[in-house]
Amino acid sequence: MKNNRLIKRIQRIDLPSNRSAFLWGPRKTGKTTLLKQQFSKAFFIDLLDYDLFLSLSQRPTRLRQILEAQPSRTVVVDEVQKIPHLMDEIHWLIENKGFQFIMSGSSARKFRRGNTNLLGGRAWRFELYPLVTDELEDFNLEKALVAGLMPAHYLSSDSEMDLKAYVHDYLKEEIQAEALTRNLPAFSRFLNSAAITNGMLLNYSNAARESGVSVKTIREYYQILEDTFIGRQLPPWKKSKKRRLIETAKFYFFDMGIISALLGYKSLAPGTREYGRAFEHFILQECWAYRHYSRLDFPITFWRTASGAEVDLILGDAEIALEIKSSENVTGRTKGLHLFNQEHKCPKSFIISRDPLPRKLSSNLSVLPWRIFCNMLWEGEII
Repeated sequence: MKNNRLIKRIQRIDLPSNRSAFLWGPRKTGKTTLLKQQFSKAFFIDLLDYDLFLSLSQRPTRLRQILEAQPSRTVVVDEVQKIPHLMDEIHWLIENKGFQFIMSGSSARKFRRGNTNLLGGRAWRFELYPLVTDELEDFNLEKALVAGLMPAHYLSSDSEMDLKAYVHDYLKEEIQAEALTRNLPAFSRFLNSAAITNGMLLNYSNAARESGVSVKTIREYYQILEDTFIGRQLPPWKKSKKRRLIETAKFYFFDMGIISALLGYKSLAPGTREYGRAFEHFILQECWAYRHYSRLDFPITFWRTASGAEVDLILGDAEIALEIKSSENVTGRTKGLHLFNQEHKCPKSFIISRDPLPRKLSSNLSVLPWRIFCNMLWEGEII
């Protein structure tokens, strides 16, 4: 299997000379590799280098001394969240010396909580997601649903061991090291609870009971996962004049492999509930990544009524409705799509499945095999 350094990522950080950038994303999504590919002539500062970290932590002004000795005016700062107060020095160098900074980070928590200088609009914001289908030749769905799509894990000959190490060393030890929580056993129980309910409606009370902490603490734990890009919420669709809707969000980890590691999945059998949920998660990840990489910034929501009718994904302002089924032989119209279209008259609706061939069920409803859907998505033919 080819090395992840040879994979051409879709994310491009194209900047005018008077703009800097943040590149956010979880560890091991390939941020450093991407930056080295796209900014090969830049001067790199790696804050995982302990001596350099210590030096700049104690005296941030040393940064200007270091950079004044370099020929390049483009600077990459890797793991910038480790020294939040370095941002004032970076701001000064941009304003007074004309430097351009590209800063990568795997946690925005200290920035969001500490009133950190975010350069007042001088830096554009980018994210790097796990791999997507358009970046991979011979994409292996079964492997992706279990191993996930972080480059090092999807391409690994032993993804199970790599995932276990990732969960142990990063999700637990690093979160503890950043003093995000002192109760690591409770946080570990929470991670398992969050994995079990991945893709379901958020229920803080149940999670609190299973983790042995308060509801307030559970809310904080979920916020930790969002601040460190380990997961995000899928908001509900709220526009309705006819039906009472569920207004609780769903929560998803950023990668399917994390679920496998936390719950001990070694494989997933088609036809099982776990397989279906992983398949839905995979399609959602493709949509989230496409929205960001395409810079279209359309809303992605789900629709669910109080009586239980549901549409898995709504793209845009009811422009596209998606039902996601892992079956190889989808039959008929789904109740959720039918009811949603009654009220909103969605221009296009799709059932995404493992069917071998596409089928037209009505003027605005088609069954699309997942490969065709993904190809059309990345070609800009879905939305």
